[in-house]
Amino acid sequence: MNKAVFVLIALLSQNTFATEHEQFTQQGKVAIKEFATTLKASLVSAMKSGGPIEAISVCNQVAPAISAELSEKYGFEISRTSLKVRNQNNAADQWEKEILFQFESLNQQGEDVKTLFVSEAITKSGSHEMRMMKAIPTGKVCLTCHGSNIDPVVQAKLSELYPNDQATGFKLGDIRGAFTVRKTID
Repeated sequence: MNKAVFVLIALLSQNTFATEHEQFTQQGKVAIKEFATTLKASLVSAMKSGGPIEAISVCNQVAPAISAELSEKYGFEISRTSLKVRNQNNAADQWEKEILFQFESLNQQGEDVKTLFVSEAITKSGSHEMRMMKAIPTGKVCLTCHGSNIDPVVQAKLSELYPNDQATGFKLGDIRGAFTVRKTID
């Protein structure tokens, strides 16, 4: 194959990947909004009907189901993670940790948690991956289970379900974690 044809193929490939990344970013934002809205509605409903104990069951059982449903619907992995996880299945990988530390730094510099967002197209070892994260701010209702003064009954339930829980001690407005989206391109 001559060099000009190879360069043309490489440029077309990069352009295609850039277009796919733009589409991924748009779809990822929609998926994150749907995840956040659905989860929040479930949590609010549970708090109203059964209080914090019922809300814990939403995070324990409903949130993973929402994640799985949306992952299938959109064709990429979507979940939540944090530097201080409650569920060990949500532990951040190295890329997610780096982004979460960047979010923390930006927040300390005065950036609003609600605006912290990143989307990257990554190519390494011949594989292409698209990643995205959006910070989750700690709201007032979150402090019931993630704050410093957790009711002993709530704490007992958390300890039962999450013996290695790290997700406490947050204050209003802290970065609770992030929604994370990932798609691998063959």
